[in-house]
Amino acid sequence: MTKPIYILNGPNLNRLGKREPEIYGRTTLAEVEAMCREAAGDRPLRFHQSNAEHEIIGWIHEATDEGAGIIINPAAFTFTSIAILDALKMFPGPIIELHISNIHRREAIYHNSLVSKTATAVIAGLGANGYGVAVGAMLTLLQTRG
Repeated sequence: MTKPIYILNGPNLNRLGKREPEIYGRTTLAEVEAMCREAAGDRPLRFHQSNAEHEIIGWIHEATDEGAGIIINPAAFTFTSIAILDALKMFPGPIIELHISNIHRREAIYHNSLVSKTATAVIAGLGANGYGVAVGAMLTLLQTRG
């Protein structure tokens, strides 16, 4: 059985399309999920969003046991959650950190990602389209790992 790719979304991403559209665009999280599923083709996905840190950690643990790769947009937890970093360190497969905006062009508070310290790759600034790019990149990473 093919292991799924986990796509994990952090706080406030359930408000995509409404929240600061000048930064995050007008694409909704449901539309993002549809893009990811299309990009994945036959590869199974587990797509989740939570405003609660402990739920995201639980899904990382689940992915550690059952998943092939993780694509994570930790949102604000990117800069604050050592607990998410520690959970990601346990994951044996590829991890792609994803941000809709280019966090390096924003205020200094957004420049120090804790998640980057364990990520295989980072995608930032492509808008919601970055999710499809991330899924394609993950498929390639998984293919080259055998």
